Amino acid sequence: MAEPDRGRDPDRTRADILDVATAEFADKGYAGARVDEIAARTSTTKRMIYYYFGNKEQLYIAVLERAYTGIRTLEQNLDVEHLDPVDAIRQLAELTFDHHESHPDFVRLVSIENIHRAEHIAQSSVLTGLANPALDVLARILERGRRAGIFRDDVDPLDVHMVISAFCVFRTANRHTFNAIFKRDMLDPDTRDHYRRMLGDLVVAHLTTR
Repeated sequence: MAEPDRGRDPDRTRADILDVATAEFADKGYAGARVDEIAARTSTTKRMIYYYFGNKEQLYIAVLERAYTGIRTLEQNLDVEHLDPVDAIRQLAELTFDHHESHPDFVRLVSIENIHRAEHIAQSSVLTGLANPALDVLARILERGRRAGIFRDDVDPLDVHMVISAFCVFRTANRHTFNAIFKRDMLDPDTRDHYRRMLGDLVVAHLTTR
């Protein structure tokens, strides 16, 4: 296989390919996405894409890895140790809310990978290795809340993560069907603050109910 142009920046080229591939897979799914189309929308060739990523499946896995790593990095870098536990858990929930709203392709990719029963995620050591870091910040907040007597002591961090993710994913993934049935656009800017506050209220209520 031909090597890439020596004058090309490999990191920039990979990033450009991943940008376009993310949109292509999110829009058309794994089966419907075409490497030829991705190549046509970048300044590369199909051979170049295969040089960097090996094949279509490995390109898709790289897209998933970058998408998941993005939200996990934000979670791990969230500085809430100086906040009281209630404000800290609200900030974590709001971070997820903001990320999923501004990254609808991420939500679509998650939905697509569930259709494939996570068979591609299971092949990635990067993605399987993100499980514990995803819960570390949350677990520390919950422990501080328990020690302070604010949060109940029988809460599983993974359950709280599930509740936050479920709300944020549903709002984006089900936007069109929800609007068609109930005539309410959950991504309407006029209701954004309402839903963002509602998410925090739901999580805090669950954590403080005895």
